[in-house]
Amino acid sequence: MAARPETARKILLHWMDALMALLAVLFVTLAVLHAATGTISPLGAAIAITCLLGCFALFPFMLRDAYDTRPRGPTPKVLAAAVLAAVALALLPHGPANDVPGWLEIGILWLSITALYVPLAVTACLGAAVVGLVTAYVVAISGRSWPSVLVPELISAVVATAGMLLWRWLWWTIREAHDSKEAKARLAVSEERLRFARDLHDLLGHSLSVITLKSELAAKLATKDAGRAAGEMAEVRRLAGDSLTEVQQAVHGYRALDLDEELSGARAALEAAGARCLIDARADGLSPAARTLLAWAVREGATNVLKHSTATRCAITIDGGVLEMLNDGVPARVSLPGGGRPGSGLRGLSERLVTAGGSFSAEPTATGEFLLRAVVPA
Repeated sequence: MAARPETARKILLHWMDALMALLAVLFVTLAVLHAATGTISPLGAAIAITCLLGCFALFPFMLRDAYDTRPRGPTPKVLAAAVLAAVALALLPHGPANDVPGWLEIGILWLSITALYVPLAVTACLGAAVVGLVTAYVVAISGRSWPSVLVPELISAVVATAGMLLWRWLWWTIREAHDSKEAKARLAVSEERLRFARDLHDLLGHSLSVITLKSELAAKLATKDAGRAAGEMAEVRRLAGDSLTEVQQAVHGYRALDLDEELSGARAALEAAGARCLIDARADGLSPAARTLLAWAVREGATNVLKHSTATRCAITIDGGVLEMLNDGVPARVSLPGGGRPGSGLRGLSERLVTAGGSFSAEPTATGEFLLRAVVPA
């Protein structure tokens, strides 16, 4: 679970890295071709290529900073990339050739990444300035009409900036959804601990206070009235026995699971993790004890799928006292209750079922899936 947002981040950033690398190769290749044809001096070409490589090398770091934090303004990397891009554009050959707009697209690319660092209003103003300067420059050196230059440059700036903002919004949405789910899980655990602590306090607070008082009274009466002291100690023993019974009942109620709730919770957890969950349960004729055992099996089985697989599909079938959970996404090495190194959850589940007179198995299938099978006495 925890790895899924990080995987999404890597996919987004690696895709952008690949795009930056491709554009860097394209622009450097064009600069080399111009140097080969003599339209730019070797020294000028070397400086321009160095600036291009430096600019494109900064872009991935700028993207990572923008993805991982919420920057409030331009950073030294953004300003350094702007200077490098400006120097490269000043040195590269400009004329009526068709590659003029292509050179100047470096400015559009810088604008789209800078939009991740500044507010939307600033982005709009900065975009208007960049597009206006590019349009005026191209019209001045190529003689083309300004609408034929302005419209493509404006569309390019809007699409590039919107795409960059969309990619970052997508990553932030994935990360915030994951953080929210983890926070809810932690909150649920904390609330359950508080509930159990409150129940224990309500059960034992009064009883232990009475036991303490009666024990002190019995100690005082031991040398004065042995018979009454013995009666008080008998009452202490009765109260201790009643308290022990109450605690056992509370713990049993705390540990008891509802099969339908566990099935619903397993479906929600698996589908939240990106695995399609199919449930076919027919367990109406089972005893409460058998349903509780199956509920434990569903909980531990779903936990095992989430922790130890990359499942995209999980089928849960209950037919009478037989539970089968079948999932894909099985890693090369798995822990088996019957061999190897079993996990504590599955090992505890196996012991629980065997003690109750049932059986348990969990192992990979011949088709490359993983099958957990639990049988409980009806």
